[in-house]
Amino acid sequence: MRTAILAIAAWATIGQAAADSGEQRVAPPAWEFALTAYPTTVRGGDSYTSAIATADRGPLHLEARVDYEAVGARSAFVGWTFSGGDSVAWEITPLLGGAWGDLQAFVPGLEASVSRGRFDFYLEGEYVRDSNARDDSYLYAWTELGFTPLEWLRLGAVAQRTKAYGGEREIQRGPFLQVTWGSATIGGFWFNPGSDDQVFVASIGVAF
Repeated sequence: MRTAILAIAAWATIGQAAADSGEQRVAPPAWEFALTAYPTTVRGGDSYTSAIATADRGPLHLEARVDYEAVGARSAFVGWTFSGGDSVAWEITPLLGGAWGDLQAFVPGLEASVSRGRFDFYLEGEYVRDSNARDDSYLYAWTELGFTPLEWLRLGAVAQRTKAYGGEREIQRGPFLQVTWGSATIGGFWFNPGSDDQVFVASIGVAF
């Protein structure tokens, strides 16, 4: 909330300075939104669907999640995006947030990406600090190494560390594939292929 207030105050200051100097006022950036659902099938376990909604205005990043840190949990985050690079482009977004519902936790996190040509790397991590059972706190991570052979096709390898569902594997890995058509993206992530701990996560997203 404090970050949002500072952002609004900053834009107000810029606009006032431009008006005072007689210069043309610079319009603030427009909002950009995205919504993605993740139907998840767990071999030998219960299937469920998680979802993420994001809102961005310039560097300000807002995010809300359902059934993500844990089934039955809700979470919300605020962050600020830093980016740069030319031939090697990078972006990093520190996040602060919390979870409630079946999980009550303070959740600091980070989202980062780097790309060069057709290759890219994405990292999402957070520390889920359980308020009720400190021993249940854990470090969550999701990483993707992607290759885009065509403008509409991205594929590669994915790995994650999560407690959202059971299983004996601390680190899960496998292939993924995504197809983009206009503002919509559909994908699939296949963890632990060929094992008794297989997990398939589909993704259905739209940006507007």
